[in-house]
Amino acid sequence: MQGYSVKVATAVVVANMVGTGVFTSLGFQLMAIESTAAILWLWVLGGLCALCGALCYAELGAHHTASGGEYHFLTELIHPYAGFVSGCVSATVGFAAPIALASLTFGIYLNTAFTGLPPKVTASALIVSMVLIHTRTYRDSSNGQYALTLLKLLLIGAFIVTAVLAGSDFADQVTTVSLFDVSEVVSGAGAIALIYVTYAYSGWNAATYILGELEHPQRDLPRALVIGCALVTVIYVLLNTVFLTSASVSALTGEVEIAYIVADAVVGEEGAFIVSLLLSGILISTVSAMIMAGPRALQRIGQDYEGLRWLGETNKSGLPANAIGFMGVVALLFLWTSTFEQILLFAGIIMAANTLATVISVFISRHKRAVASPVERLFTMPWYPLPAIVFLAVTGWTVIYTALQFPLQLIVTAMIVTVGYPLFQYCRRDP
Repeated sequence: MQGYSVKVATAVVVANMVGTGVFTSLGFQLMAIESTAAILWLWVLGGLCALCGALCYAELGAHHTASGGEYHFLTELIHPYAGFVSGCVSATVGFAAPIALASLTFGIYLNTAFTGLPPKVTASALIVSMVLIHTRTYRDSSNGQYALTLLKLLLIGAFIVTAVLAGSDFADQVTTVSLFDVSEVVSGAGAIALIYVTYAYSGWNAATYILGELEHPQRDLPRALVIGCALVTVIYVLLNTVFLTSASVSALTGEVEIAYIVADAVVGEEGAFIVSLLLSGILISTVSAMIMAGPRALQRIGQDYEGLRWLGETNKSGLPANAIGFMGVVALLFLWTSTFEQILLFAGIIMAANTLATVISVFISRHKRAVASPVERLFTMPWYPLPAIVFLAVTGWTVIYTALQFPLQLIVTAMIVTVGYPLFQYCRRDP
């Protein structure tokens, strides 16, 4: 069977991460935080946290090689039900909701350029077209994703360079002196703002979903995760610096189309029209990457549970067409039934909690390997257990504080865990 190369795996990580979040989060953050420096430090903290998580997942993937992401790790290391719930959440809220968000943002930016195109209609068309591409062949899936990610990076680079060269009257909103103002980073408002940052960085674990389909999984996964996270962190800090120095804080606060507002301030209305087209093009890669990676968790569930066997079936090219199609349908349901902020907040909390549980399993994996017979030398995270502790501390603080501020999301999460158990028992294979 054909597999994905390390460059495609890295492209999947980058494309999953760079999407809706970085182009929409700033407006919500400014509603709670006044310090622009604090916001930039939150983006740095988010990158550090993602890198620590990537190191943890790289170690897990090197020693537990199979596709499925959190589903595989939690099933093998904690309990099959933990994996089942995680897999269902990853494949629905974790991927389908962000697919809906990225597609809707694509539609919104396209609508700013062509007002006659309804955002949800164009978003739906994007989802359907990406489902069709990723159910054809490995070659089409790989080449399409790599090309779209490369295009995305070139467009973002062009956006940053254009904004810097154009200059701005708002450069004083971020100064060297202001960067020492970090008091709001550790505040309650900082915790809420960090959930948006966490959402924007989500996707750093995407390559683990296609782990079993990599050409050299134990070698390539650590490279893809670490390189992808480092590259995206630099991009995010640069983008948000450009945003905060190119338009007034008042114009950005509470807005979703951040990049359009910045483009309008920097190059005028005609330039903003072009930028809207470019940004909508950038988001195509994001939707493509998530539709490529996410269904692998559903595929693994289908392979392991008789009641969901149809999800594990592959087409003649070896691709999980049923799982990909099902995820596309769920994404369309999110798109047409929820508001932008509802999806973003709920998806951010659920996904953060999911990765939290998976990083905890690193300690279990280490313990099991310590008492087992020695194996060939594989990747282990440097400075253990510091990366795991940093990730757990930052993500745990964010999840707990945000859940207390938004108890409805906490109640829904508890309901998912409770209601999921009867479904888990029903779908299990007979011994």
